[in-house]
Formats: sequence, C-alpha cells, structure tokens
Amino acid sequence: MKLVYAFDAYCGWSHGFSATLGEVVSRHPELPVEVVSGGLFTGARRVPIRAFGYVQGANAEIARLTGAEFGEPYERLIADGTFVMDSEAAARALAALRRAAPDRAAELAPALQRAFYVDGLSLSDAATLRKVAEDAGLDADAVVASFEGPGAQAWARADFDRAASLGVTGFPTLLALRGDHVTALAHGHSTADEIDRRLASLRTP
Repeated sequence: MKLVYAFDAYCGWSHGFSATLGEVVSRHPELPVEVVSGGLFTGARRVPIRAFGYVQGANAEIARLTGAEFGEPYERLIADGTFVMDSEAAARALAALRRAAPDRAAELAPALQRAFYVDGLSLSDAATLRKVAEDAGLDADAVVASFEGPGAQAWARADFDRAASLGVTGFPTLLALRGDHVTALAHGHSTADEIDRRLASLRTP
C-alpha cells in the first residue's frame, strides 16, 4: 500500500493540511508517499487574486480549524489584489524539488506552501524556489535549472493528469492505493487520528 497526496501549492486548505500530512507520514514511515500537484489556478482561473473574494475569509477559517499560519508578508503580497496565483508554475516548482529529492516530497510540498503563505513569496519566481531548495539542503542550481528547463511544463501537466486519473476533484486529497484499488483517506480538513482509523479499517481482513 502507498499514499498519494494531491494538493495545490496555492490552496489554503492544502496549507492547512500540512501539519496533518506531516503527522501521518511520521506515524507511518512504512508507507511510501507520492505527492502530485493539482491545477487549481490554471487557464481562465489564472487571474488576479481579487477575483476570488472569499480568500481572506477562507484563510481565517483555515487558521481557526487547523492552526495554520498566514504570515504578514503573505498578507502584504495579496493586499492590493493584483497577485496572480499560477498553479502550473507551482507544479513545476514541486516537480523540480521532487526530482532532486524524490523521497522527501511530503516534506518539500509543505515547505513550498510556507514560502507563499508565511513568507509571502511568489511560487512563479525562481528565487523563491532557490530559497526553498537551499533551506532543504538541496542543490539549488540544479533545482532551478529543472524548474526553468524544457521538460518542466510536461511534468506539471503529468501531475494534473495523475490527479484527475485518480478521481481527485478538490484539494487537499489523501488517498491510499493498493494495486488498482483507490480509497480516499481525507478530503479537505481531517485529523491524523481520523486518517489512522481509516487506514486501520483498510488493514482489517
């Protein structure tokens, strides 16, 4: 059995799920975790953040339910409403990090989200990715080269296709895969204890 975590780096609820993901991973080191990006803000949804009037209200609810931090630099970044969340760029960033450290994807995805939601850094900016890579002890030059390379868009699209093929319709979603059998463990807000109970039921003969 393995876990698949489908998230979007520009999804506040995914940011709120980071602590739960970390706890699940720490409790179940025997389970490999595949992390894939969703395409929440692509195409016609890649517009200035002011178009999504619910963002700040949703963030307050996410913070209340999960304890997730939304930093002052982030609040300043989005204050005038002109910032554009580009999920393809964020997916390219995750893919570049994942290529550098495949076994650390469940750690690197939340780190990418902290760069945006806490530090107020754009995930379209190679300098942001360089900082995340350096903080994680990775070869930042190689990570940035991957992010900017000719294959990056294809990696992003492959992630979007992978999430869709697993039936993911919203983020965050945590799945358990056993062969061709897919079981949803969490969709949106969930606790590690709730996920543990669902995992236990899967393991019961």
